[in-house]
Parts: sequence; structure tokens; C-alpha cells
Amino acid sequence: MINATTEFIVGLFLLVAAGVLVGELFTHLGQAPLVGQLLVGVVLGPTLLGPALGITSVTVTPEFSGLETLATFFVLLMAGLSISPKELRQTGAPAALLGIAIFFVPFLAGAGVVHLLYPGFSTTLDLFVALTVSITALPVLAIMLRELELLDTPFGVLLMNASVVNELCAVSVFAVLLRIGTGGVSSVLTASATAIGTVLLFLGTMLGVYFLLRWIASRPAWTRFVRGFRATWNSREAGFALLMIAGLAAALYSQYLGLTYVVGAFYAGLVVTPEISGKRVHKQITTIFEAVSWGFFIPLFFVLVGYGTNFRTLATSPVAIGAFVALIGYAVVSKFVVGSGVGLSLGRSSEESFSIGFLVVSRGAVELAMAVTLLDAGVFSVGTFTIVAGVGLITTIVAPIGARPMVRAMQASAHRAKRESDDLSEWAGQLPLPPPAGAETSDRPELPQSPR
Repeated sequence: MINATTEFIVGLFLLVAAGVLVGELFTHLGQAPLVGQLLVGVVLGPTLLGPALGITSVTVTPEFSGLETLATFFVLLMAGLSISPKELRQTGAPAALLGIAIFFVPFLAGAGVVHLLYPGFSTTLDLFVALTVSITALPVLAIMLRELELLDTPFGVLLMNASVVNELCAVSVFAVLLRIGTGGVSSVLTASATAIGTVLLFLGTMLGVYFLLRWIASRPAWTRFVRGFRATWNSREAGFALLMIAGLAAALYSQYLGLTYVVGAFYAGLVVTPEISGKRVHKQITTIFEAVSWGFFIPLFFVLVGYGTNFRTLATSPVAIGAFVALIGYAVVSKFVVGSGVGLSLGRSSEESFSIGFLVVSRGAVELAMAVTLLDAGVFSVGTFTIVAGVGLITTIVAPIGARPMVRAMQASAHRAKRESDDLSEWAGQLPLPPPAGAETSDRPELPQSPR
């Protein structure tokens, strides 16, 4: 008879080890690690092997519930840290237009689609489901662009900036909807005004803290203070500790305002920038944070998300299965059409536009963190949570499969255009140069006479 502690360690070992190893395996198959990690959770959970293995209750234990909350905090803080306010200010109109379009069009149209597919859902639930299937995953997009050797190209920068705008819109709208849904106010107008006011208060506070810290960091006295602080601080990894304090403080503030801790964790990441902490310190902090996040919390988070799903709840009838398949189809087509359409309207070639359309289809960490929060808050049932996680899983599989041939066609077209340009330049270099000014006309080659 094993005790509860041993059972917890065995479950944790099984989930993390399987998540890390299978996630790595899927990277060699051209997929993001989260695909393998989600599938590990699905296989080990109530959908498949969970009942046979006797671990069906792992995610409802206090230990795993606390770990899932902490992992969600790390995921959102990581998403915020990946966004630089300086780069955001330099985002051009094309990236901003693309980022806004690929969120708001699928979101607003998706609310109607969800209502048609699931008539039993409330309006709030329609909006939440539409929101979670309308976000483009910034980390997954970065992984795909890196594998396709596009991350540091102008095309890759456009997509990354668009994804940043997409996530900022999504998190802000999520905060408003969550405040409306949990505000307890009978009037929709009053609830909306209260929610928007609360979000503006939070964003104003975070923006004020950011500019205050930037101003302090620009003072010479701050440099002297930092040097003295480093000299007297005896504990190790002070920067990482201060990052955790800042993230938890912002999470606590957003939780107090009724916006949930994930909103605070996300925006806390935006406040901690190289301009404020210094480039060297910021690099040290993010290196440690990414090692802890990617090495432990992120694999655990996605495995727990997959574990929390139960696809048996979707197989209750052909109608339920059909609605799920239709929602997946909408999630893919809406992003592809909007992304490709914006690309074409910006004067991009068809190959580039279709590449944009497929690359923005992928989902990832932020919307799944929202889904976990809504499940914990009682807004999502296990069935609704499974729908959102399932859409995220399948669209993330579809995205690189569809994008790879489009990107190859785009790269082949660019290579062909470059080769033609080089051939033209070489041909032009072989033409006789015009004579210098004042040269005798007799030195010029005689032109052939035109036939009469």
C-alpha cells in the first residue's frame, strides 16, 4: 500500500518524463512539442488508458491542482516576457492590421458559429469558446518559423509582430469577458462598463509602473544603486527572485480586480524589459526562467491539459461529433482565409499569403491557459474544455502540414526571382559600355542599316 506522497511523485514522474520524451519525438516529426505533450495527457487520461492505469483522479488532487495553477502562471509570464514593448512600438501598420484581423474576425464570427453548433450554450460561453479558438500561438509560430528558416527574415518578423498584437488583443478581451461573466451585475450595459473600466484601471496601472521604472532606470543614481545592491545581496539569483515577486504581485493585483491571475502574469512579463533591468541581467533572468519553464512547467502544463480532457464526452452522439468537426473546420478555414486575405491586400504574392494563412492557424499556450482558468472557475465543463483543447491540438497539427508546401513554393519563387535578377545583371555587365563624352564618333561601332 503506497502512501499519498509516493503516489504523487510516481504520477509526477510519469507525466513529466512522458511529456518531455514524447514532445521531443514530435519535434523530429515536424510538429511542436506541445502536440506530443497534449497527446500524452489524452492517452494517460480518462479518454484512453487512465481508468486501466488507475490514475484518473491525478488532476483533481490538491497537489496537482496547485502545480497546474503554478504551471499556468509560468506559461502566461513566459508569453509576456516574449513580448518587448519597444518592439511593439515599432510594429508597422501591416503587422498590426494582420494581428487585429486574425483575432477579431474569427472571434466575432466564431461567436455566431459556436451558437449555431452548440445551441445550449449561453452567450457568455459562446464568446469564451470563440475567443479561445481565435488566438494564434506565439511560441508555436516561433518554433515553426525557426524550423522553416524564416524567423529572422522580414516575413518572419511580420508574422511574429502580428502574433504579438493578436495575443495582446486576446488577453485584454478575455479580461473584459471574465469580469463581465463573474461580475454578478444584472444589467449587461453596467457589467460591460464595469468590466472595461476595471481592465483600463489594470492596464493603466501596469503602464504607469512600466514608465516609472523606465524613468528610474535612466537616472544615474539608479546605476549606482544597482551596483550597491549587487554588492550587498548575498542570496543567489536575485534577478529571478525579483521576477517571481513582480509576477506574483501583478497576478495578485489582477486577481483582486476580478481579472484572474493569468492576466496579471501576462502583463507582468511586459514590464520586465532589458531597458529596465539591464540587458545583461535581463538575459540572465530569462535564461533561468526559460530553463525552468521549458524543462518542467510547460511540458507538465500541456500534459495536464491533455489529461484534463475527456473525448468520450464528445462521442455521445453523431451530432456532438459533427459539431466538433465543424468547429475544427471553422477554426482552420477562418484563420486561413483572413490571414491569406490580409496578405493579398498588403500586396504579398499568393505563395506568401497562403503561407501566412496556414502559419496563423496554430493554437497554443495562451488559449489553453485561459481554458484551464475557465475550467477552474466553473465557466467551462469538462466537455467544453475538451472541445477547446481538441481544437487547439488538431489545428496545431494541421498548421505546419499546410504551411510547409506553401513556404517551399514561396522560397522557390523568391529563389527563381533572384536567379533571374542575377542573370539580368550578368547580361547587362556584358554589354559594351558607352564611349566617354567627347570621343570621336568614328570609334563607335557602325550600326546596321535598316532595310528600306
